[in-house]
Amino acid sequence: MKTTINSLKKGEKAIIKDFDIDIVPLKLLEMGCLPGNIVELLQIAPFGDPLYLDINGSHLAIRTETAKEIEVELIKINL
Repeated sequence: MKTTINSLKKGEKAIIKDFDIDIVPLKLLEMGCLPGNIVELLQIAPFGDPLYLDINGSHLAIRTETAKEIEVELIKINL
């Protein structure tokens, strides 16, 4: 089972691994939604859509439908 942005919990960080270039809007790519970049889930809208993210310092909101298509790898924080 792959982990996607949609499955992140508030405050979790992950590294973008892969996505289908035909599904993800070009605007997201221009704003830094690229493989290797770090994404953090900042907030979830009251009805679960959209998701508010920080991707390498850029804050943006994306639809849950799009977030399900972006595969990520969780960053484990050792305390």
